[in-house]
Amino acid sequence: MVYDVSATPKRTKIAKACKEAGLYRVQKSVFLGSLERNQMDALALQCKELMTLEKDSLYMFPMCDEDFKKVTLLGQAFDKDLVSDEVLAKFF
Repeated sequence: MVYDVSATPKRTKIAKACKEAGLYRVQKSVFLGSLERNQMDALALQCKELMTLEKDSLYMFPMCDEDFKKVTLLGQAFDKDLVSDEVLAKFF
């Protein structure tokens, strides 16, 4: 999930919802993880209620394991202060 939310309290609530859903923060506004379809739909609804749809944006990119393993990372792809090697090992 990637989001751009204008108001700080809303951003904080969306980040908390992502963590509670079991996603891992990899950048300030980027989360990764595995969710079942119903969990993804529930998280989307929860985030939609927090957002100002005329200003804010949120993207959820469903990917199968095979496609995820084809992701290319360049430069500082992960925020070292937010992501441990243990979390990275879950993805790559």
